[in-house]
Amino acid sequence: MPLQPTRFELSVPQDAIDDLRFRLGRTRFPDEAPDSGWSHGADLTFMRDLAAYWREQFDWRAAEARLNAFPQYKVDLAGIGLHFLHVPGQGPDPHPLLLSHGWPGSVFEFLNLIPRLADPGRFGGDPADAFTVIAPSLPGFGLSFAPHQPRFSAEAMADCLASLMTDVLGYTRFGAQGGDWGSFIAARLGHAYPDRISGIHLNFLPLRRDAELVAEPTPEEARYLQELAHFLREEAGYQAIQGTRPQTLAYGLTDSPAGLAAWITEKFRAWSDCLGNLETAISRDDLLANISLYWFTGAINSSFWPYYARAHGPWPVPEGETVDVPTGYAAFPREILRPPRSLVARTFTDIRRWTSFERGGHFAALEQPDALAADIRAFFRLCRSVR
Repeated sequence: MPLQPTRFELSVPQDAIDDLRFRLGRTRFPDEAPDSGWSHGADLTFMRDLAAYWREQFDWRAAEARLNAFPQYKVDLAGIGLHFLHVPGQGPDPHPLLLSHGWPGSVFEFLNLIPRLADPGRFGGDPADAFTVIAPSLPGFGLSFAPHQPRFSAEAMADCLASLMTDVLGYTRFGAQGGDWGSFIAARLGHAYPDRISGIHLNFLPLRRDAELVAEPTPEEARYLQELAHFLREEAGYQAIQGTRPQTLAYGLTDSPAGLAAWITEKFRAWSDCLGNLETAISRDDLLANISLYWFTGAINSSFWPYYARAHGPWPVPEGETVDVPTGYAAFPREILRPPRSLVARTFTDIRRWTSFERGGHFAALEQPDALAADIRAFFRLCRSVR
């Protein structure tokens, strides 16, 4: 008998909200090197202002209501209570689409994107492009977390979500879309479950990071290898600690909301197309809704696990193997890494759409929901008829 999801509505106890505000009011901020700004990490002035806003003005209940406006469910799967949004498409033949977020994101990233996919006619699009959208909290993240439950690698997440789509919801053929860890999950689904996948659409490219694999790079490949070397040298410190000593880091981030906010906010600023001013790309309320979900669920430690699993195990698409399902890529200019098509095609053998955009970064669903939704719809128009 198929597993039966139960309806879910988020309601954080008021005493948890009060405790958050109390802790924010008791924050002991660090000092800062003179004139350092963001060059050494999260800027002190910005973080003082953000903590004050979080404590005194941010409306968690409004954020909660935005999430609760979508139909949500939980189901016992793979040893956890898996949380997911399941939004019916408004069109003649909605195609099921799995949306997967990443770190340090959550389902809050998708609240502007989902309506543009489920009801394109409402936004000037063609109802024939509608999707029924399934957007889970990744296993071990947010509302799919409980203390001392199993940990999940990207491969285990893909297996869990494949089971959700087919064994629980009954979809024999579906599309998958994602950025960050969501792109690893989509790629893994295309590799491990090609008979179920109509296509995968990515806004981040999950390629192996072995520079020595490119013996005689083209100029474009050389540009990427320089970009990769800079990222690994200057921007990957979080991966090193999350991938080796996640438990130690979790004590500070689970106990201090200001510490949690600094750890996450620095990544939103560094990875978005904000030109140094985060709120030109992502609103303060959207940022804090996401951070608050990590805080209230206590899921930060479990959310580190994919980094640990990747550091101590194989790449989700094994070396020398390929992803052969139809693939689309939305190339946003401020993405963390931007490998050229010549390298991508070594792993993804059926690239049907590659679109470059003028604005946008790593958090495309938050930064550019109209552009991302339009590209997803255009890509699946090429392959959704294959059921």
